[in-house]
Amino acid sequence: MNRRTFIKGAIALTAAAWANPMIVIDAAENFKWWQKKPVYQIYPKSFLDTDGNGIGDLRGVIDKLDYIKSLGAGAIWLTPIYPSPMVDNGYDISDYTAINPLFGTLDDFDELVAEAKARDIKIVMDLVFNHSSDQHPWFLESKSSRDNPKADWYIWRDEKTNWRSIFGGSAWQWCEERGQYYLHTFATQQPDLNWENSDVRRALYDAANFWLDRGVGGFRIDAIVYIKKPAQFVDGTPDADGTCSVHNMTAALPGILDFLHEFKREVCDGRDIFTVGEANSVKPEDLPQWVGSHGVFDMLFEFSHVNVMFPHGEVWHRAELYKLSDFKQALTDSQRATRDSWYPIYFENHDKPRSVNNFFPHGSDKTLAAKAMAIILLTLRGTPFIYQGEELGFANVAFDSIDDYDDVSSRGQYDMARADGFSDKQALRFVHRFSRDNARTPMQWNTSPNAGFTSGKPWLPVHEDFKTCNAAVEDKNADSVLNFYRRLVSFRNASDVLIGGDYAELCHDSEELYVFTRTLGDKKICTAVNFTTHDVKLPDKIFDGAKKLFGNYPDEKNYLRATEAVIYGN
Repeated sequence: MNRRTFIKGAIALTAAAWANPMIVIDAAENFKWWQKKPVYQIYPKSFLDTDGNGIGDLRGVIDKLDYIKSLGAGAIWLTPIYPSPMVDNGYDISDYTAINPLFGTLDDFDELVAEAKARDIKIVMDLVFNHSSDQHPWFLESKSSRDNPKADWYIWRDEKTNWRSIFGGSAWQWCEERGQYYLHTFATQQPDLNWENSDVRRALYDAANFWLDRGVGGFRIDAIVYIKKPAQFVDGTPDADGTCSVHNMTAALPGILDFLHEFKREVCDGRDIFTVGEANSVKPEDLPQWVGSHGVFDMLFEFSHVNVMFPHGEVWHRAELYKLSDFKQALTDSQRATRDSWYPIYFENHDKPRSVNNFFPHGSDKTLAAKAMAIILLTLRGTPFIYQGEELGFANVAFDSIDDYDDVSSRGQYDMARADGFSDKQALRFVHRFSRDNARTPMQWNTSPNAGFTSGKPWLPVHEDFKTCNAAVEDKNADSVLNFYRRLVSFRNASDVLIGGDYAELCHDSEELYVFTRTLGDKKICTAVNFTTHDVKLPDKIFDGAKKLFGNYPDEKNYLRATEAVIYGN
């Protein structure tokens, strides 16, 4: 094996970072349980169906706990499993303290918690506290009159503004019964809760404590940046269509942290759990106010690196070709901002397209790309979040018609593109690229009909590649993406450097390579990834004695081949 070192001359300053890391962090044994192992995210509706109705369920999760354990995960994050009309696939909740019969029962949930605990895995719930379903009893009472006990549990106004909801169309919906408009940041059927009302906050805290009392290990908190509304509801600066995004008018307003500190005191303090908030719009420089000992959450999902192609807001037909340096800068900014706290590393989730399509150019080898993303995911500083199918190298789908898509957001984005003058074919191409259904196709377990996901008709079609890309086939292939993940997670979970080491980016100006180091004392690890479809020469040497520890090619060259990723260490 060739000795390898990187970058001298112009990069000499970076070389000093190897010998003089900014921070020396305690050994990994001093870290908390949720910092030491990855979290595996499950979209239950698409995971495994055990009763033949075409929809995944909790018993399916129980059946696959050993599979998840084989990935080295320490927790499972479940997207919402509460009762819901399923307008937004469970993110429209009609009862915060029960289980949707589609997924099972409370007894099934308790069994899942117990069986996961027996495997040293915690269950993490998804809290949706910005809004409820319009079928929730709270809203049904609130809309019934202006003087009922829950009249101000939601956001009601006599006049509407020009705000556009995140799913498209006006963010205000007229209610004949009450004779007022209500605000919905997302779908019409998802009215926003009024966090200014202390009774609302108390009811939500009680719901969270209900699940903690049943043994859950923490929460992911959905769309939390929108809970604080402005003192006055006024029109915003309009786009060409005469409306402005509700996101621009309500995201992360002053005063929101007061609410969230209260949530932390009433729900989290004194418990061995973790919380991770979803916070599109929180800037890296603001992260210290949100996470860590003085913040409100243990971690925060911010979107800068996954939305790098949307510099002007997440409207799919306005996506731009992103520069790799911008992607790297977003990750580096977040790593630096949370170096005294903690960071959730992710590239996929139930709302984002598959990373092999999202970050690599057309024509890239999907297997190499999946392994390259795994190397980045598992060598950055923070808790890695692996989304179901990511560990198998899942790719995007391309359904023939907008009518084939279930996702309400995809339909809204399609309509916005058509309204802006794009053809049906062009609008559908944007949906192919960014639809949330890309991440929601059923899990592929084997080569049987419907990939072993269900014995019935799946609620969403299985990807056409399921015969070759599935857990059973990959389990038997030592060189598969699945087994690559297993080896890499095992390496990460046992590495003090990767759990506790400092981060430094190299080669920042390169639009071809992402190179960074992790350093703890005299231990050093370097990750180098080629994001192109051609060979790229490695920089000159800076680190003597390095050897290849992992790579997505079996051999080693003195350059990086197309989509090649390598981990070096001393």
